[in-house]
Amino acid sequence: MERRNFIRLSVASIGAGIVAPAIVLADSEKQVKGASDIYYTKEDPGRWSGKVETHLPSIEIEKAGRKITLKVVTAHEMKGYEHYIVKHVLLDSNHKFLDEHMFDPAKDKAAISTFTLQDYSGPIYVLSMCNKHDLWLNAAEV
Repeated sequence: MERRNFIRLSVASIGAGIVAPAIVLADSEKQVKGASDIYYTKEDPGRWSGKVETHLPSIEIEKAGRKITLKVVTAHEMKGYEHYIVKHVLLDSNHKFLDEHMFDPAKDKAAISTFTLQDYSGPIYVLSMCNKHDLWLNAAEV
């Protein structure tokens, strides 16, 4: 009798192991909102609609000949490790990684990064990552 219960429970466990993740995955896909389900933008802030002003990175561009300087600012308070901007990431027109700046919330008082490019033209993308409010994307034309 114990052997039959063991076999019955084993079969039930295997079935649950196959069916339950599919149900959870399907349900989580319905709950995820935001641009591309990866990042948020001004146009698509998803569940963080009240956070655009303090999480969307701004991009200032200065050109001096072939040298381009990008200043990225995220107007977000840096509350130590409790709530802060983790990093800024710079991507080219093909969304390929160019550079990043990591912040130290114990030292950095503001989320400001400066990037330098040579002979670049076209769209540039900047990601700003908050430890509580996810990843934000903004773009500019160089």
